[in-house]
Amino acid sequence: MFLYFLLLLNPKIPFSSELEDFSLLMANDPDVKRLLWFVFAASRGGLNRLKIISKLKENPLNTNQLAKELGLDYKAIQHHIKVLEKNNMITKVGEKYGIIFFISTFLEVNMETFEEIERKLDKSK
Repeated sequence: MFLYFLLLLNPKIPFSSELEDFSLLMANDPDVKRLLWFVFAASRGGLNRLKIISKLKENPLNTNQLAKELGLDYKAIQHHIKVLEKNNMITKVGEKYGIIFFISTFLEVNMETFEEIERKLDKSK
């Protein structure tokens, strides 16, 4: 769904069946930059999602580990994880309580933009 949305926003992008190829096409795309700003800065809970991504950059973690590391409620982490997954910022491996979350290829390709947002939000504190 997310990839379809981006293709609608930017139809000049050639279609690729490989997510990695598509992600490479999306690096430094202005629509991607707007999406990252929305997910991490313009919406409620954006700062918590930013903290989750920062932790996952260090190590893949499960929901419980993220809750403990960040001092947030387990249910709040679950909500933010759903938002991050829906927007293709993270991927998961495993099932049920054994699910471990990783940074997505899409976000890895756009890490420079993410870090720019992170720096700007840090300065505004």
